[in-house]
Amino acid sequence: MQQKHLFEYAVIRVVPRVEREEFLNIGVILYCAKLKFLQAKYLLDEPRLRAFSNTIDLEEIKEHVCAFEHICLADKDSGPIGKLDMASRFRWLTATRSTVLQTSKVHPGFCDDAGTTLDSLFAQLVESV
Repeated sequence: MQQKHLFEYAVIRVVPRVEREEFLNIGVILYCAKLKFLQAKYLLDEPRLRAFSNTIDLEEIKEHVCAFEHICLADKDSGPIGKLDMASRFRWLTATRSTVLQTSKVHPGFCDDAGTTLDSLFAQLVESV
């Protein structure tokens, strides 16, 4: 029997008008310390985002969500945040903020395989909505 590993995840959301608190789920970020796993998966459905808000700056959203991905992977282009340890990067990415790109509260769970779990959460929380 495979061992279950504790993981944490948050949903990545686009909030075009912060004061209205309306959002569209565009991705998921998942962290599992035991498996040394931190990844984000996202989908920028441009027609859906435009229907949600016709004033949204899609290029800016793309730039910021790509930065999330670079920070997760600690790429050389991820700046000073990308140099932090994995747990600190996850905490920074999921910190509460009042911007167009936000994350939900962090939720815990147990998994056998973090990649498969990320794909499942993504399908459930982003693609099926």
